[in-house]
Amino acid sequence: MAVLVELTKEYGYVVLTVVAYAFLNFWMSFQVGAARKKYKVFYPTLYAIESENKDAKRFNCVQRGHQNSLEMMPLFFVTVLLGGLQHPVVAAALGLLYTVARFFYFKGYATGVPDNRLKLGGLNFLAIIGLILCTASFGINLVIREAI
Repeated sequence: MAVLVELTKEYGYVVLTVVAYAFLNFWMSFQVGAARKKYKVFYPTLYAIESENKDAKRFNCVQRGHQNSLEMMPLFFVTVLLGGLQHPVVAAALGLLYTVARFFYFKGYATGVPDNRLKLGGLNFLAIIGLILCTASFGINLVIREAI
């Protein structure tokens, strides 16, 4: 049986959160491009080798900060978009927290000291857990609605 889901005007905040994260992702990709020039790591090399490049760790930290964000992007998009169907304001707020925390995660990683990514950036884990719970709530609600 099909379930009709009505989008509230508040769902627009969820969409804007996704757009904000997309801009953050573009910004991070430009930072990787700048690091490639600065540390002389040319395409198609994904990571610098320490025996070949004295700045390998610095470049690799910039690259890894962006790549980790790319790895987490599908989970973030799915949870914020689905969880936002039932809890749009909560999902948007958690999505904004996630996006801001991801900025600090990247900036901390880019220092060349990987532990710096967790100072403020570690808040992204709390935000994603909250989004997973929002999505689970939405899924449970669909199942219960279907059973009635």
